[in-house]
Amino acid sequence: MKFYDFVDKPRAAKLVVIEGVERLFADRALALVIERLLPEAERDLNLERFVATGLESFRPVEAAVAALPFLGSARVVVVRGVHELRADPRRALVAVAERVPEGNVLVLEDLVSPASKRPEPIGKLLGRAALRIDTTPTSEARERFFAETLAELDATAEPAAAAALIAADAELAAMRTDLQKLALGGSRITLADVMRETLVTDDVRAYQYASAAVAGRAAEALALAHELFSSDPRGAAVPLLAALAAEYGLVWELARPGGTLPSRARWRERELRGYARTLGERRARLGFERAVRGFEAVVTGRADDPRIVIDVATAAAAREGRRADASREQA
Repeated sequence: MKFYDFVDKPRAAKLVVIEGVERLFADRALALVIERLLPEAERDLNLERFVATGLESFRPVEAAVAALPFLGSARVVVVRGVHELRADPRRALVAVAERVPEGNVLVLEDLVSPASKRPEPIGKLLGRAALRIDTTPTSEARERFFAETLAELDATAEPAAAAALIAADAELAAMRTDLQKLALGGSRITLADVMRETLVTDDVRAYQYASAAVAGRAAEALALAHELFSSDPRGAAVPLLAALAAEYGLVWELARPGGTLPSRARWRERELRGYARTLGERRARLGFERAVRGFEAVVTGRADDPRIVIDVATAAAAREGRRADASREQA
């Protein structure tokens, strides 16, 4: 189950696996597991913690989970850092987990993607016996975390600033740090504040590039792209093309009958509906597919010069925009 599903709908099991890739959610999930299982007065005698890589064998873990609760209803044993173990120790830990007696709880922190092939997630090896909490943040989880953090700070943010921070690839701890810094001013957080003060400037510029490209403002889009390339010649094309595909995806969605925007983008609905009317469903789909092909060419190494891919994609976007305008005028 996803992290916020666990927050909202508590479940219990004698085996709990905290997996996924977001450390902040993992720490919160572990704290919640302990809080729900053990009253604070019982934790000193019934909570034991281990670090997986600090153990020569798992006999101490096995002994801890086999012990009876002391003046309490349950005993909780936590093993952190399981994701740092090699294959053989992971299998040995699975064998220990399969022998946890009823009434006690073993919590394993295995911060790999649930879809990982190597290493194979501990939760998958344990099957239905384990309660698996996936900390990988979805876009909805990032939105909720953003809103919760903003409320804790008693701050507000304009929609563009919120969208830029939520859409960034930064870890949630970095988002929280940015919000704490931005909230110090005590006023409404603006996109200009985000551009000036945060760790996600490149993500914001990629978003601005995509918006300008789809709108047909080729000169502005290319200036933003070349600015990113000047600071990251090898890596700039990937976020630019990803942002362009995402922008076209939103326009394509609105151009289709009954299309609706995800909640994070609804503040831009008027602007994006204008692009959807101008481009139409077919041109929006072609723009999306073109950006995806460019992205694939860059990440697979088929593109010799990522700058050329960006220049061509931007020129094509401007050309499609002009054609759409011409068609609408003739109609």
